[in-house]
Amino acid sequence: MSNTYFQFRQFTIEQDRCAMKVSTDACIQGAYTPVTKMTRRVLDIGAGTGLLSLMVAQRASNVTIDAVELDADAAIQAKENIGNSPFALSVSVVQGNINTYTASSGYDLIICNPPFFTNSLLGDTAGRNMARHSITLTFVELLTAIKRLLNSDGHASVLLPALQQQQWESLLEENDFYIHSRLFIKPYAGQAANRVVSIFGLQDIPCTDTELVIYRSPNSYTDAAIQLLSPFYAKEMK
Repeated sequence: MSNTYFQFRQFTIEQDRCAMKVSTDACIQGAYTPVTKMTRRVLDIGAGTGLLSLMVAQRASNVTIDAVELDADAAIQAKENIGNSPFALSVSVVQGNINTYTASSGYDLIICNPPFFTNSLLGDTAGRNMARHSITLTFVELLTAIKRLLNSDGHASVLLPALQQQQWESLLEENDFYIHSRLFIKPYAGQAANRVVSIFGLQDIPCTDTELVIYRSPNSYTDAAIQLLSPFYAKEMK
């Protein structure tokens, strides 16, 4: 039986009550997303286990993070994961709908690993469907929330399948957002990217594209992946 938790260097993610488990793609997003000295207020939309919030908190000691999660069980687990971490004072979990969520002021960074599949068949598990399909949060709703809550000089990070990236980019353009950078994630060299992390905001900044190949071979990471993820992974990466 596999573990119900994922051990990181500075925190532990229990995930038995969350439909969506820790993934390499989400870890890459958490490590790649820019967190600068100017980043003070952070919003994690669809916090799940609390993974992205904790990765951001590890990277910047001066941030205040609000983690909003719709699913009640996931929100409870995120609260426990965060409460058991060294970053409990930096992260607040809110169980609620981002469409009606309000904040006292805007955010410098908004990060989201949103529902992935917009046109695929639903499965048998309600929680997994909620996490994987855009039935509770459409792209339009997500971008509306980001536009409402992001500071004018802030930036947002969204992880999506490569097949949905063009749809997302068209929506960004329609809403006067500019893509600042994109990370194209490839499982192996020679394969097409299957995930894309896009960093965007309201400021007109030239876009920089990079790619990351995760594996040299099964269970063997590339040097680039090791450099990006080793500050977080507890086990030695090879």
